[in-house]
Amino acid sequence: MAKKREEREMGMLFDGIIESMPLFAKELIAGGVAGGLAKTVVAPLERVKILFQTRRSEFQSIGLFGSFQKIAKTEGIMGFYRGNGASVARIVPYAALHYMTYEQYRRWIIDSFPDIGRGPVLDLVAGSFAGGTAVLFTYPLDLVRTRLAFQVVSPPKLNVQGIAGSDQVYKGILDCFSKTYRGSGLRGLYRGVAPSLYGIFPYAGLKFYFYEEMKRHVPEGQKKNIMVNLVCGSVAGLLGQTFTYPLDVVRRQMQVQRLLASNSPELKGTMETLVMIAKSQGWKQLFSGLSINYLKVVPSVAIGFTVYDIMKSSLRVPSHDEARIEVVTNKRNTQTSSLQS
Repeated sequence: MAKKREEREMGMLFDGIIESMPLFAKELIAGGVAGGLAKTVVAPLERVKILFQTRRSEFQSIGLFGSFQKIAKTEGIMGFYRGNGASVARIVPYAALHYMTYEQYRRWIIDSFPDIGRGPVLDLVAGSFAGGTAVLFTYPLDLVRTRLAFQVVSPPKLNVQGIAGSDQVYKGILDCFSKTYRGSGLRGLYRGVAPSLYGIFPYAGLKFYFYEEMKRHVPEGQKKNIMVNLVCGSVAGLLGQTFTYPLDVVRRQMQVQRLLASNSPELKGTMETLVMIAKSQGWKQLFSGLSINYLKVVPSVAIGFTVYDIMKSSLRVPSHDEARIEVVTNKRNTQTSSLQS
């Protein structure tokens, strides 16, 4: 009896905490959980994809399964998660900001331009600006993640007298931050941000566009079905990534340039790098790792959208239409209070 009363009290406390939270905080939490979980699930594929993108010839020549075997043999299971700490540290605030600002931009556009349609163009614009905002705030963590994943380090027992392999440049997240900042300053931490922004604007916009557009055609009774959300998220991520993948390759190569041999050509601007890669490495290099990315994007975006919807429901975040009604009601109440005072 006492146990049931305690559980009921805990439930009431939890309900009170949820009800007292502002809407943006709920969206931040939902987005952060969704992003962190999705990224961890696909971390091994992300590691191999980065090695393919940055032209580690010893991995490209042996293919996908050979790369998995090589990493497992030389670095062990944890090798698949090298750089994942920085990746999760980046993706949690990134996803939190991305989803939250998407909702905020969407509400702001509806509020500011009441005559605008509620169709997919709204999601395209809101998603694009949300992606750009999230990238600007979290890009240094993405750069650190890429540089850590680029390294290939043999286990200590394979090195002479326990000395780390010669390919190890950074010991961890903080060491990478410190060395990058000391060597290139703040500009170094944002190296490659231009192609990231060029890529994220269409990708983030298209991702939300396709997801929301597909869900509009789902029967009302099936909209909370997990499998339906997974399918919608998979297709949305697949289509969005296909259109923007070459810019992702440009970004990765710019991020790891200083780790490459000194005789490598210097990469300056986004378009210059794009042209240089196409000329010197072939246009196929602009799509290197795309097949792996398909394997990664399908579960990643699907899990991300699905977990986000589940978290929104658990945190009692209103639907888009309900949120708009709440905002309009609050605005009217504020105007009424101002007139009365």
